[in-house]
Amino acid sequence: MSLFWKILKILLAIFMVYAGVQHFLKPTLFLPFVPDFLPLTMVMVYLSGVLEIVLGVLLLLPKFAKWGATGILGLMVIFLPIHIWDVFSDQPAIGSTEAAMIRLPIQFVIIGLAWAVRKYATA
Repeated sequence: MSLFWKILKILLAIFMVYAGVQHFLKPTLFLPFVPDFLPLTMVMVYLSGVLEIVLGVLLLLPKFAKWGATGILGLMVIFLPIHIWDVFSDQPAIGSTEAAMIRLPIQFVIIGLAWAVRKYATA
């Protein structure tokens, strides 16, 4: 594995752990992203935070890095409809239509990065 992929893997792991920790430090920030049809919205915020932290840590463990990358890829694909919906919402959960328009391409970048890290940085 090249240094480039090692660095990307570490950066993705740090991003995921940081994002997961934010679910505990600022949980109300994430509440608007939980779809109305899901029960226990605060529990969902905390569970997604735990999942992001665990997947980020797994990415740093060579034996489990592929599991971590695959999990991040899956989680980001699951979150994708929320970010698409946010772009077209009258009151975007992220705060503004402009922010939602910026956030959506970032979601695709994270998906692509998780796929690439899974393919190139876990071999």
